Amino acid sequence: MDEPLRVLKINGADVEVGNAIVGGAAIFAGGSGREASSALLREFGGIPADAHAAHGPRGYSGAGLVQVPAGDPQDRDRRFLRNGGCAYIDLDHLELCIPEVRSAADHVAAMRAMLHLARAAQRRANARLPDGQRVRVLLGNSDGLGHSWGSHLNILVTREAWRDLCERRLHYTAYLASYFASSILVSGQGKVGAENGQPTAEFQLSQRADFFETLLGTQTTYNRPLVNTRDESHCGDEPLARLHVIFHDHTLCPYATWLKVGVLQMVLAVVEARAPRPSLCLENPLEALAIWSRDPELGARVRCVDGRLVSALDHQQQLLADARSVHEAGFLDTVPGADTLLDAWADTLTRLRDRDFDTLSGRLDWVLKHRLLDRARQHRGLDWAAPQLKHLDLLYASLDADEGLYFAAEREGLVEAVVSPARIAHFESEPPDDTRAWLRAQLLRVADDVQAVDWGYVTLRIADADGRLASVRVALEDPRRGTRSEAIAEGAALDIDALPSNGNPTGGIES
Repeated sequence: MDEPLRVLKINGADVEVGNAIVGGAAIFAGGSGREASSALLREFGGIPADAHAAHGPRGYSGAGLVQVPAGDPQDRDRRFLRNGGCAYIDLDHLELCIPEVRSAADHVAAMRAMLHLARAAQRRANARLPDGQRVRVLLGNSDGLGHSWGSHLNILVTREAWRDLCERRLHYTAYLASYFASSILVSGQGKVGAENGQPTAEFQLSQRADFFETLLGTQTTYNRPLVNTRDESHCGDEPLARLHVIFHDHTLCPYATWLKVGVLQMVLAVVEARAPRPSLCLENPLEALAIWSRDPELGARVRCVDGRLVSALDHQQQLLADARSVHEAGFLDTVPGADTLLDAWADTLTRLRDRDFDTLSGRLDWVLKHRLLDRARQHRGLDWAAPQLKHLDLLYASLDADEGLYFAAEREGLVEAVVSPARIAHFESEPPDDTRAWLRAQLLRVADDVQAVDWGYVTLRIADADGRLASVRVALEDPRRGTRSEAIAEGAALDIDALPSNGNPTGGIES
């Protein structure tokens, strides 16, 4: 095996939520999504609604939070938080972005921390609304009426791997698309019924399956592609790239989220090793996705390009074999915790083959949701088309701790934990210390005047020795740098009371 360049699989997520104001007598033309998302965002960090106007067009700092004026009318009011993540509004959905993390386990902790912050914002927003009104927040990916919103993963890859996937090696594209199709065994949240003009179904493994219509493309809100080729790296031009993954459902079970992220990291390591087996490419990944999503019994088989018929379980087992082979060749050193992830992936597939749904209901959302809804269906004598079940389907993913079926199951101890409550609490207020998110968060905490901020830079106004103000742009293009240990090692550790004058450990200051 040749040894091409490979890179640590730093990852992040941008997750839209379903939001609306319900109850009361207010009427919102075209729906209440805009008012609901604004009410939620207003509560992040306690910044008042008119803070931007009060501080002028350069944005503002305060309570460890910075807002960047929106340049794209689709996105507005982006705010970077003390934990290195951010929140903003995208097409009238509140969108939550975790800080960049290295491991799938830290991804789980950071995502749950963002949900805790969103729940606190929801409670504060509800306290401000007129009597009878409240903001409802759903953590699913569709409303059952033909509308879907995104749950995206973002993985650092080499530029070579990105070009192989998106421009040069068609069977690599098909390999990744085929992986997505069978990955719903782990990453599906589950859904009652069908949408978007797709064939009918009682229960599906995937919330998003009905909304994918093409193999690849840059678009995210229409004619959605299995493989998104948006080239927006947030990490400079060379030699790094960001693979923007729009395929997966939002998973609430920690184990499912951990596997969803960790297995994708390993599949991309297989791509970087140039080891994808063409025989694992499905003849029609889109058709396979539709068939497998409608098969909770896990027996349906589809055709590979070499003519073999495989089930989703068969396909995942063979992908696992590819990952193990690459691991033996030393290529999974870019995936933190690869040994544990490989064992967990294998164990989960074995339990699926054995139909061990008793233990899997604590690991996989679609299994847990199916069990909860099927129990309600049988108790009430309903069929799967009953509107009561669709209502329960939506309530499964409610952020409200008092009505969300998932969170009720978690309180009852029915869900398998992956990370500790202490780790989650850490990420509510602190950034990871092993990616550039650490330096970005520290700069926002100590700076008196932040002019602009994005994933790859922070622009500050600071005074020189003579008291003259100057703009300083701190470049954060490499997600692997700007870590706490690097800052300490280079003598540039940030004091919380003063911005250091000796530069920045990334070597990226531009005046």
